[in-house]
Amino acid sequence: MIHSFLKQRSIFNLYKLHNFKSRNLNMATATAMGHIHAAVEASNPIDIYRSHISDLLAPVAGKPAKDIYEKLSWTQTFDKGDLGLPIPSLRVPPKEASAKASEWSENFPNSDLVEKPVVAGTFLQFFFKPQPLAKLIVPSILQKKTLFGTNPKLGLRDETDPSKGKKRMVIDFSSPNIAKPFHAGHLRSTIIGGFLANLYEAAGWHVVRLNYLGDWGRQFGLLANAFEMLGSEEKLEKDPIGHLFDIYVEINRISEPEEKEIKEKKEELTQASTNGKDTTELENEVKELESKSVNEKARQYFKRMEEGDEAALATWRRFRDLSIERYKKTYARLNIRYDVYGGESTVELERMDRAVQQLKESGLSEESQGATIVDLTKNPKTKKLGKALVRKRDGSSLYLTRDIGEAYKRVELYQPDKLVYVVASQQELHLAQLFKILELMGHPEIAEKCQHITFGMVHGMSSRKGTVKFLDDILRDVGEKMHEVMQTNQAKYEQVENPEQTADTLGITAVMVQDMSGKRINGYDFSLERMTSFEGDTGPYLQYAHARLCSITRKAGLSAEDLQSADLSLLSEPHAINLVRALSSWPDVVQNTLKTQEPVTVLSYLFKMTHMLSSSYDVLKVVGSEPEIKKARMALYEAARQVLNNGMKLLGLNPVERM
Repeated sequence: MIHSFLKQRSIFNLYKLHNFKSRNLNMATATAMGHIHAAVEASNPIDIYRSHISDLLAPVAGKPAKDIYEKLSWTQTFDKGDLGLPIPSLRVPPKEASAKASEWSENFPNSDLVEKPVVAGTFLQFFFKPQPLAKLIVPSILQKKTLFGTNPKLGLRDETDPSKGKKRMVIDFSSPNIAKPFHAGHLRSTIIGGFLANLYEAAGWHVVRLNYLGDWGRQFGLLANAFEMLGSEEKLEKDPIGHLFDIYVEINRISEPEEKEIKEKKEELTQASTNGKDTTELENEVKELESKSVNEKARQYFKRMEEGDEAALATWRRFRDLSIERYKKTYARLNIRYDVYGGESTVELERMDRAVQQLKESGLSEESQGATIVDLTKNPKTKKLGKALVRKRDGSSLYLTRDIGEAYKRVELYQPDKLVYVVASQQELHLAQLFKILELMGHPEIAEKCQHITFGMVHGMSSRKGTVKFLDDILRDVGEKMHEVMQTNQAKYEQVENPEQTADTLGITAVMVQDMSGKRINGYDFSLERMTSFEGDTGPYLQYAHARLCSITRKAGLSAEDLQSADLSLLSEPHAINLVRALSSWPDVVQNTLKTQEPVTVLSYLFKMTHMLSSSYDVLKVVGSEPEIKKARMALYEAARQVLNNGMKLLGLNPVERM
């Protein structure tokens, strides 16, 4: 928080820096200038105004400046001002709030930064004066470039003592199952998780990106046997995930009649036993069928893996490594990277056994029909969480046991301040059980760090041919569609240096923006036609807005020095003033997104800004304007391009310069 008066010398040094006229420097102006100097290096320029307003209003209202500062909030629309202050939030009785608003407005001192506050019921609306705002915001953006909007101090464990280091977050997202399609749920987890990782890094956190793969279990025994029967080395090297999936489907098809016959024999055995008949022959038949079955061979293979058989593990490890290498290529197209590729296989058996033992010793677990459970229904506060299965009758561990062990492991390895799980809403009960059990096991400090970032599902995500929903197939289809759209304007198409690559980028943007266009918890219908349209708030429209600003820059032919020397007082048109106001709110948007944890918070801001830009081009022309006006407007457009670029990259998008 910025809240301090500065020495007179510092005020005048900054006075010159920001080109403010030195006539009639009254006390309110001096305070304003002091706060500007204090915030030259600040991450959020609007904090200058918050400090300035709170200092001027404090003696008028008889309230601490700190309290006023904390209650000043950004507005949804410019007609309500740039900052708003709800009077009741300062512990003013509701019946007196309206009268106090009028009184405080009337007595508010004159300022070179803000107009007299406007009374709106029990609110005060503060409007920033255009010229000082432009002179602060535009140079700040042009100077800070990619850092504008970020605030590394937010991630410090102690803002007053940086030596204590950054807060740490482990974020678990994407988590596909090896040899199975990368389905819609994994796509949403990947996009949302990648965005949150970017967001917290922008806020100064140390972020560990973790991909917890579905890479263990009987299905790998099935897969190993399938490869031995049906596999192709050539196909495995070329497309490991696709080939493993194909043979996995085929081995399951082969096993279906076997499992059907076993089921029928077991039913016959049950009937014979019920009727008091001799079942010896039937029992032998069932045993014989099971011992030769595909599934039994898979169980035996997986048992070898669990027992550490090196040959079995070598095959599994190869499948896993090849799959990860293929995943990395797909993730790179989505601007996603990982620090750790973990998985179910990386949770040591000792950790799981220890978790089960601790549950038993603490009296949390109990035996139920041969299995081990934690009955959370016994406590009225946790009744809704039901009964959690910890270990099956045969002694094998379940996801919950593994997840408890994994949570302990993450805490030991990374000492995180936050453990985030980006998982679909279907897993809400499972994760709620996990967090509660960690707490009941005597680790509330771990449970408090855990957070489930939930999301709804995508409906109708399939390739053009309606085949299996592999992500690469989806991205290929959308890229091809965007290529077709680009070719409808042959003149522009010929100017694009690498049209296929640009089409691929536009397609990926289309998919990601459609996914982020609503609140996370809401599902949506996957629509190829809608997402690839340039009409409406779509990914291609966002890319077009960025490319158009790049085109204006090329045509203007101005240098960075030209923009730095621009006379920003020439930005007097309402379109220019409102665009500056929008740009000034970007750091607040980023900070607010840390609270909402919703990509749509950023996306909505970017679309709002691009709409403003679209309506400005005919009014704020660059090419053909007077030289000084040209420089001022180009400085504004370059600032807008930078903020748009920053926002797109925060979302995980790759802005294009031509399309």
